[in-house]
Amino acid sequence: MEISERLQALAKEKAAILHGDAERVSKQHADGKCTARERALKLFDAGSFMEIDALRENANLVAGCGTVNGQAVYCFAQDFASCGGAMTKDQSKKILKVLGMARMNGAPVVALLDSAGIKLQDGMDAMPVYARILSAMARLSGVCPIISCVMGPCRGLAAMITQLSDINIQVKKNGLLALHTAQVMNSEKGRAKTDEQLFGAETMDAQGACAFTAENEDAALSLIGALIDLLPACNMEDAPLSDSEDLNRLLTVQDANDVGSLLADLADGGQVLELYKGYGPAIRTAFCRVGGRTVGVVANDYAKDGGRLASQDSRKAARFVRLCDCYQIPVVSLVNTDGLAVPLSGHQGALLRGAADLLYAYAEATAPKIAVITGNAVGAAYVAMGGRSIADVSYAWPAAMIAPLTREAAVQTLDGDKLNAGESRAVLEGDYAEQYGALAAAKAGVVDDVIEPRETRKYIIAALEVLATKRDVNLPKKHGNLPL
Repeated sequence: MEISERLQALAKEKAAILHGDAERVSKQHADGKCTARERALKLFDAGSFMEIDALRENANLVAGCGTVNGQAVYCFAQDFASCGGAMTKDQSKKILKVLGMARMNGAPVVALLDSAGIKLQDGMDAMPVYARILSAMARLSGVCPIISCVMGPCRGLAAMITQLSDINIQVKKNGLLALHTAQVMNSEKGRAKTDEQLFGAETMDAQGACAFTAENEDAALSLIGALIDLLPACNMEDAPLSDSEDLNRLLTVQDANDVGSLLADLADGGQVLELYKGYGPAIRTAFCRVGGRTVGVVANDYAKDGGRLASQDSRKAARFVRLCDCYQIPVVSLVNTDGLAVPLSGHQGALLRGAADLLYAYAEATAPKIAVITGNAVGAAYVAMGGRSIADVSYAWPAAMIAPLTREAAVQTLDGDKLNAGESRAVLEGDYAEQYGALAAAKAGVVDDVIEPRETRKYIIAALEVLATKRDVNLPKKHGNLPL
């Protein structure tokens, strides 16, 4: 065969791969979904995407590397238009190759998931496939950021890919994340439910199984780009700096109980990416930039039961703090909580484990930690989030209170005789708040300074600058025993 004939045959073969089966592609589009290759081309900067093993047969996967907003990124995207994106040995080899190249080159990994599951014809050979992938992801965890996005069905062992990712996103309507089939779930519940009700983005968000939900695929890909802008390429690099607005800008929001507005006012340009919105509502976790630096913010939402931390709230915050610490991202804690939630009978153990997770995550983290006590800082919640031995720098607003008990509980417990004698509860509570107020805390060395609320951003920026070169290490050990 002449070289020209070979080139023509190769071009024909590549064209067939690039365009895929027309009928299946049309079905994918009719379902409101892009093909794997279309998703990759949308994610990467124009002209930068380079495929890996593009001609490998029986893979049902598009894999490659390129740049996203100028940052090198590796990606694998399951191709539902090819055999339902079924996981095969060849697909696993491509995924493992991508993970290995990301590890060697120190770059983020993006997994775009859309698959009907394992190729059953592979029989027992199919089972070790996931074991190898999940093992490689576990070893890559904390080395390079891994972002997964559920854009179609993601069932069984494939669902574990999302949970081993640093951040996972689920697209509404089409994104279905499940361990069990609908038949199993419906038989257990005793009443029929749709796939979307069982496995959809809103359900998984409420259960803490996805960090973000996206209205559609374009929104999800845009969110991935925004996250890559904020995260470092790997654990050996710092998160990229960005041009900041006025470093001396004063806050206009000074209401400690309006945490949503406070977060937006604190962030550069008001741009905040909040994770796990529907899970653990008493605490908010978000990425943003402050003074041009990426930070992770953990903030109590006092409007939700006085910011009291239930087990879900504590575990949500603990996971986020550990994510930040993996990549040396400073943690800014806005503390305003009446302590730990009062659990129902029989739930004390779950609350205890959750609180231990939170305390462990903060104590173990060696990334810069800045605490601002904006309101109440009570009991174990204060110790975990803003305790003087945990935070590198700690500030308090003038009306803050740092105490072992809430005002109400303290007066009821300590001043029962005075109450019975007719003394005013309001006066007694005021005396207690003064005794454990911000000024008293500063005099005792519990906080570094009492600051004007409107100057909070300035103080945080200054602390971030001072702590920018912080390098701390834990004692030599294989790893700690996180109290899961």
